[in-house]
Amino acid sequence: MTYSIVARDPGTGHFGIAVASRFFAVGCAVPFLKGQVGAVATQAFVNPTYGPDGLRLLEAGAPPDAIVPILTDRDNGHANRQFHLIDAQGRNAAFTGVNCVDWCGHLVAEGVSVAGNMLEGPAVIADTLAAYQAAMDKPLAERLLIAMQAGEDAGGDKRGKQSACLVLYRDQDYAWLDISADDHSDPLTELRRLYAVAQERFLHVAETMATRENPHGMTDRRHIDDKIAALEAERIAAGHPTASFMVNKG
Repeated sequence: MTYSIVARDPGTGHFGIAVASRFFAVGCAVPFLKGQVGAVATQAFVNPTYGPDGLRLLEAGAPPDAIVPILTDRDNGHANRQFHLIDAQGRNAAFTGVNCVDWCGHLVAEGVSVAGNMLEGPAVIADTLAAYQAAMDKPLAERLLIAMQAGEDAGGDKRGKQSACLVLYRDQDYAWLDISADDHSDPLTELRRLYAVAQERFLHVAETMATRENPHGMTDRRHIDDKIAALEAERIAAGHPTASFMVNKG
């Protein structure tokens, strides 16, 4: 009932997961990530323990292909599960249970994997992977959104569409970007709108947040406020409306 892509950017080491489904709030169940550790997507008849347990095993040094049998062997329901994961070295692995609903399957390539179940057909994951690999010159978020749209254009979830999610982690324990369309007639289009809104202000503020290396972050906000104001002035001068639905008081 879901297809997803799990990736590690080869240039930055950042992780990203994008997922879409004919299921409410798919972002609450599928993506699990941790900066400098890895990313896990768990789906189908989802076992959410695969996410945090998979990350703990990655952090302890277990390679992804060794984690697959560790998680599935202890789970009597593993034939109904699907998951894929990647570590900080770019090693990845995937599993599709024999009882996942057709069409189901996965593809694993260098630094990226795609998996799906209850899909229109194998073109969904094939086109998702091909689109990702063809967009390596673009930022990771855009690459993932382009890939997911290619999967949707190939048929996506055979039951329809309802929700989608995009999560990116850089080198910290918190998300750099986490956006979801939980119940929407066109969730991938909504994700692209939310990403556009994030670029207007949020992602610039995210650059100022505290990190392990800089535990106080940016304490003088004047520089970032000036930058955001300048970008907004450029947008208005160019005649581009905001992507946001915000309403200002007064």
